[in-house]
Amino acid sequence: MSARPRSRAARAGLAVVAGALLAAGGVVPAGAEPAPSAMENIVPAPESVTPDPAAEFALSERTAILAPGEAAEVGEYLAGVLRPSTGFPVPVNPALPDPALPGTGDIALALDGDPALGPEGYRLQVADDAVRVRATSPDGLFNAVQTLRQLLPASIESATAQPGPWTVPGGEITDKPRFGHRSAQLDPARHFFTVDMVKRYIDQIAKYKINRLHLHLTDDQGWRLQINSWPRLTKVGGRTEVGGTPGGFYTQQDYSEIVDYAASRHMTVIPEIDMPGHTNAALTSYAELNCDGVAPPPYTGIDVGFSSLCVNKDVTYRFVEDVIREVAALTPGPYLHIGGDEAHSTTDEDYVAFMSKVLPLVEKYGKKPLGWHEYGKAAPKGDAALQFWGTTNGDPLLDEAVTRGNKVLASPANKSYMDMKYDENTPLGLEWAGFIEVADAYGWDPADHLGVPEESVLGVEAPMFSETLETSQHIEFMAFPRLPAIAELGWSPKRSLNWESFRGRLAAQGPRWQAAGQDFYRSPQIPWAP
Repeated sequence: MSARPRSRAARAGLAVVAGALLAAGGVVPAGAEPAPSAMENIVPAPESVTPDPAAEFALSERTAILAPGEAAEVGEYLAGVLRPSTGFPVPVNPALPDPALPGTGDIALALDGDPALGPEGYRLQVADDAVRVRATSPDGLFNAVQTLRQLLPASIESATAQPGPWTVPGGEITDKPRFGHRSAQLDPARHFFTVDMVKRYIDQIAKYKINRLHLHLTDDQGWRLQINSWPRLTKVGGRTEVGGTPGGFYTQQDYSEIVDYAASRHMTVIPEIDMPGHTNAALTSYAELNCDGVAPPPYTGIDVGFSSLCVNKDVTYRFVEDVIREVAALTPGPYLHIGGDEAHSTTDEDYVAFMSKVLPLVEKYGKKPLGWHEYGKAAPKGDAALQFWGTTNGDPLLDEAVTRGNKVLASPANKSYMDMKYDENTPLGLEWAGFIEVADAYGWDPADHLGVPEESVLGVEAPMFSETLETSQHIEFMAFPRLPAIAELGWSPKRSLNWESFRGRLAAQGPRWQAAGQDFYRSPQIPWAP
């Protein structure tokens, strides 16, 4: 996927859920709205919230986490969240005979939840004497932990000890996701991001119940994943990035470290190897992949559509199979993203011929194909998925895909692209898909925006390409506060999607980001605390 700097889509108008109008100039007057209660302040909005004003739980030095069996891993994660800021020991007890009966002041995690809530749902009950969390899987417990941390004071996100007190408002939350696939994308191809930078972003997006990380690992400007059978891909293709600064790459051990870290945050990595276009880094590395046998020079600009693998050469498919085999072996998740967008240097006939050979290779190595929606031209089988990145409200390729049984991943560029500028004054980002303020990111419904049935929507994604992004601060500034908007569209029930409610709840996230040392854009649409 790309910057597409040579096209300029019409800028989307402001679409606001619930039809609420912003104050003049988009600026919210200070004190214009009362802050919602803490139990009702969660992002993404839970399915059901029942506050109990008479109850309040308090963490103390005696608080333990009771997490038997498979719940122990989530218990250790929760303890890791609580210990730095509280200074409390927060032991994790994995050997409790009855997790439904915690001691006074304890937090109990149990895998005896209601099957109707599914594998990611949970029930969280807060009383004076204990916090009880029930789910059917560790995924559900992990999601409950993200809710629980938002019920605690914002300073719980600090990496150093804070004074407290550490209270949780009483009540009950019952919750489950609307869509099972809730993704964020990161692009280390145009500007390289280190393993630690990727881990930092994983931690940040996990707080909003994002459960997929799409890594755009290859493009014209750089090849970022070591492929043992084609070592020049990283030795040559990994040396550059946008602007001509030194690039970098992930060894296979690095990549596995990212995959494992994501899994520890209950997140699945989806690797993308873009083809047949967006391949100049590969073409530079191996001259035989070019139709004329001549390697082009490295590319450090941001134009698109000029590169292509040579569709008519046998070596192309040996190359593609080797790459798919190695990437699939490193990736436990079900999908392998094959790109497929903006292959302007490839005729439609050659494109379809290329994909007809590549798609069986993805399946041969045990993965389901996922690609940008253009690859629908090749009529992938029913277990494949198309990712829509356009700026329209649908596409004939999506209609055909749904008829075949394909799923559609919704990431309309004029709504969900985190690398678009907020407005004309934004110092980072691009604007080919229009400006995207928080209300734009929130003001659409994945179930009807693309004109396909809701049951055909795999989920949502917030892509973020890196033509102008080089640091973690840049990533954070562009992702927040818009990433939580996309996360809520993917998680919360349709009836809960309300702009006025969301902007108030989003405002409460600001102090949390500040406590965590995380950057974000102070959108004038949100009533941030002074």
